[in-house]
Amino acid sequence: MDFSITHRPSPIRQVAPPEQRRVDPWLGLVIGNTRLHWALFQGDALQGVWHTRHVTPEQAHRLVQQQFTAPAWRSLSIAQSIALELPKSLSRAMDAIASLSSPLPLYCASVVPAQTALWHAYPGLQVVTLAAVPLADCYPSLGIDRALNLLGAGDRLGWPVIVVDAGTALTFTAGVEGQFVGGAILPGLATQFAALTTKTAALPQVEDDGQLPSRWASTTAAAIRSGVIYGTLATIQTFVADWQRQHPNSKAVLTGGNGAQLYQWWRQVEGTAPAVVEPNLTFWGLRQLRRSH
Repeated sequence: MDFSITHRPSPIRQVAPPEQRRVDPWLGLVIGNTRLHWALFQGDALQGVWHTRHVTPEQAHRLVQQQFTAPAWRSLSIAQSIALELPKSLSRAMDAIASLSSPLPLYCASVVPAQTALWHAYPGLQVVTLAAVPLADCYPSLGIDRALNLLGAGDRLGWPVIVVDAGTALTFTAGVEGQFVGGAILPGLATQFAALTTKTAALPQVEDDGQLPSRWASTTAAAIRSGVIYGTLATIQTFVADWQRQHPNSKAVLTGGNGAQLYQWWRQVEGTAPAVVEPNLTFWGLRQLRRSH
């Protein structure tokens, strides 16, 4: 499959030899519905991952002007009033990229076009499209994040595999031997909580407090938590069990902002969870895509 990316011509687009690509630094950017997810790689080696809110045009311009070095991220964290404490090793790796003679490659996978557009002027930008992902049988509107998650899961865990991505949406994506088979999409935890508040007249605003509630609740707020959390767990169990009945040797992996929490709840309810947690799955997919071309 051809490596299809959208970009503007610039010197950074020259394809480096495979041995050079193995060691060159590059940034991964996954633009989600509510947050930006960043990773710094040195060739195939992941140096670190961090997260920010969506940025303004001014903030994007400032990051580019400061060449994505550690001071740029500290400034952004202050502007967004978020705690972004980068480990010293990651800060040193970032500062080292300031000496590069060419723009740092920025591989971007996005489900939010307006945020993608903020980076179009950056000469190192490489926007990864679905056509770039070496998976067979993807339907045209399959989300790039889901495709990369499946690619990363197949590379890290082997095939067949099912990915449960617990973010703003809860998605299931399954495949065998580099082939997309199918999946499903439903609202994620926070989206379900918000929907009950905005679509009803009498139900209170409730948020996930990180605790597994009693299944049989005695207050309205607790009943909402019970319904959303146990309903989500039951849905995950049903999809994973059905897939593993069809593919008994299949791995299952949880990712996304609520992935680790759902995994812990799943273990509390069932005593075990036939899955693993991998928060950086999309970045492993980006790495595998870059590696394959």
